[in-house]
Amino acid sequence: MAEVEFAERTDDGVIRQGSFMGLREDIPPKSVGAERAQNPPETSPLIKITHPDRLIYPSLGITKADLARYYTEVGDWMLPHVGNRPLTLVRCPDGAEAKCFYQRHLGMGASPGDLKTFERLRSSKGKYLYLESKNGILSAVQNGAVEFHTWGASVPDPKHPDRITMDLDPGPGVEWRDLVKATEITRTLLEKLGLKCFLKTTGGKGLHVVAPIESRLPWDEVKEFTRLIALFLVRAEPKLFVAEMSKAKRSGKIFVDYLRNSETASAVSAYSARARKEAGVSTPLEWDELGRADIRNRFTVRTVPKRLAKLTLDPWAEYGSTRQSITESMRRALQA
Repeated sequence: MAEVEFAERTDDGVIRQGSFMGLREDIPPKSVGAERAQNPPETSPLIKITHPDRLIYPSLGITKADLARYYTEVGDWMLPHVGNRPLTLVRCPDGAEAKCFYQRHLGMGASPGDLKTFERLRSSKGKYLYLESKNGILSAVQNGAVEFHTWGASVPDPKHPDRITMDLDPGPGVEWRDLVKATEITRTLLEKLGLKCFLKTTGGKGLHVVAPIESRLPWDEVKEFTRLIALFLVRAEPKLFVAEMSKAKRSGKIFVDYLRNSETASAVSAYSARARKEAGVSTPLEWDELGRADIRNRFTVRTVPKRLAKLTLDPWAEYGSTRQSITESMRRALQA
């Protein structure tokens, strides 16, 4: 007897977006029958969007209502990656092509709506934001948010990260093929260490390699582990990688930004739009989608819902069921 989660069945009874959850020895096979449709539970109404005609992306004619519609369409895909994580929002009251600002605390001229808050122990900086629902996403959009960035930890335990993000940021003069090579090397290293990892675009020029981990280690140990990964990559391919933030040293190289794995630091969430005139979206990919063609500009507020409607399997279907931890042997291997 196997337990499988899935999005829906086709008219022919074929499972769509199936994900193996494990074997069940506690349930006799004869007790299991076909599932019957149930009435959905009552949910709160969607958030009312004021000033729906306000242009968020003036160059593309995309309005606040259009952006809210985008987040409504991708909400089921996005929520597992943004829900119950401390947030840093990028709010753009005058549109994504005007001045924007970061927000991770309450206040700053907006009501929270369905956004939630939590307090960090021994912190005097006020309550931090997070969300639990699609209405929470829309509350942020109503308040002028365009981008959603998340910490590498979850509420109620923000002191212990549950993912690492290796942000591969190409400097001037870096070609797509070089970024692909760097990404594949990073994947190979993580997998050799024993960490299954996942790929997504950033909605800009870079790529993210993300590995879920058990939330056992504190931030400083996880950050140090990712620093060792970055230094290993630099030693292995010094002409390709750089681990220093100095822009003068990044020309023609790919910056391995391990600082995304610091406490209170954040990385753009999967399926978040970006506050840039192209309306790009940080989009999860299958590994075999990397190739000769530069795909970074394909994923936008307008194209991602169409992509998701055509997918038969979530590119990150195994993310939620992946169980792995950073070990001492991994650290030793990086320092060898």
